[in-house]
Amino acid sequence: MLIDFVPTVGGVSLAEAPAFKKAPGGAPANVAVGISRLGGTSAFIGKVGQDEFGYMLADILKENNVDNSGVRFDPGARTALAFVTLRADGEREFMFFRNPSADMLLRESELDTDLIKKASIFHYGSISLIEEPCRSTHLAALDIAKRSGSLLSYDPNLRLPLWPSADAARQGIMSIWDQADIIKISEEEISFLTGGDDPYDDNVVFKKLFHPNLKLLLVTEGPDGCRYYTKEFNGRVAGVKVKPVDTTGAGDAFVSGILCILASDLNLLQDEKKLREALLFANACGALTVTEKGAIPALPTRDAVLQALPKVVV
Repeated sequence: MLIDFVPTVGGVSLAEAPAFKKAPGGAPANVAVGISRLGGTSAFIGKVGQDEFGYMLADILKENNVDNSGVRFDPGARTALAFVTLRADGEREFMFFRNPSADMLLRESELDTDLIKKASIFHYGSISLIEEPCRSTHLAALDIAKRSGSLLSYDPNLRLPLWPSADAARQGIMSIWDQADIIKISEEEISFLTGGDDPYDDNVVFKKLFHPNLKLLLVTEGPDGCRYYTKEFNGRVAGVKVKPVDTTGAGDAFVSGILCILASDLNLLQDEKKLREALLFANACGALTVTEKGAIPALPTRDAVLQALPKVVV
């Protein structure tokens, strides 16, 4: 979890921005808040600085009904910051301040193991795999979750500038690939992970990215919706058309939507009709999030999503 600093005006470079507004962010934290806002129960594990920004982030989790008992405060490192600019097309450019930031310093001894054991779904990204000690902590948490029967949900959330090199990113992301039960990736991430293969080719996805233990692989396609792959079936679900303002958090909202429904009905994974309905709900979560600035402020409630759904042609 970190703080994004976003220009107060859109369509400018970081250098051109006249001023910045702070916005809480970080993909797994966004997902935790998204689930809570949809009426689910979530907790967040991570580390922030023992500083004003760190306390602010822990409070934001609490205000959004996310259990923050797994958050730790580092006295010697600052809360991570990212300057994020929204280009004229609504897409983002990043500049990170993490050398090292508190999130990278979470230790295995600081994990709340009881909290992990309670989870029906354990969701994570790949940024926590970049540096020690956080990498070993991440792997230990995965192991605890797996052994206690949690479904493992993985959104690599590629942020190339944070990795030492593109090869390191590819290897790091793939190093835990075959442990996940559910994986969500974007079209760009398919191209990156496969070394430039066609992200729309189902054969590429099945051969290179689908592994024997995987229960569900999701590919998000922005406004066009998503594709889904299981051992038994695969297909596409249309997106919900909206006017985009800021794409920040759309993928996290999508993940919140599908995980929230999945946590209450694990049989979804065997029932294509139910899965398609859940993915339409998740697409609507993502769509509503891009209609407002920032990730956490824009994450929708269940009622807002249900109201948006009748506009969709399945």
